[in-house]
Amino acid sequence: MSGLSRIGVAIDTRLLEKFDRLIGQRGYTNRSEAFRDLIRDELVEQTWESPESQVVGTVTLVYDHHVRRLNEKLVSIQHDFHRAILSTLHVHLDHDHCLEVLVVRGKSADVRKVAGVLISTKGVKHGRLTITTSGAELK
Repeated sequence: MSGLSRIGVAIDTRLLEKFDRLIGQRGYTNRSEAFRDLIRDELVEQTWESPESQVVGTVTLVYDHHVRRLNEKLVSIQHDFHRAILSTLHVHLDHDHCLEVLVVRGKSADVRKVAGVLISTKGVKHGRLTITTSGAELK
């Protein structure tokens, strides 16, 4: 960090009380770090909104492995996008359901595309893309 700047913020008392409860539940010891994290989160989100920005993230899928040919479809898609996929984790949740987590990296547009194709595959019950950056641009 290059140095600290102090700012003053006017906030409605009830809103501040709710914020204090929230950050206390999350383990923050002071408001400053909570505010810094909120600001960082918005800056990271702004970064990955650009299609050309470099991002990392995860694609989480839950599906019924009994759906005909679904496993083969998902593996085929992953091979089609192998440059964006760094690693996968496959977990058997119960007799019928699997959880798959893919670690992805690349241009935001490419990462979003692979996530969209996987999540929209017929038979996938739920999917979510979580994107972040290395944080290097936040220094």
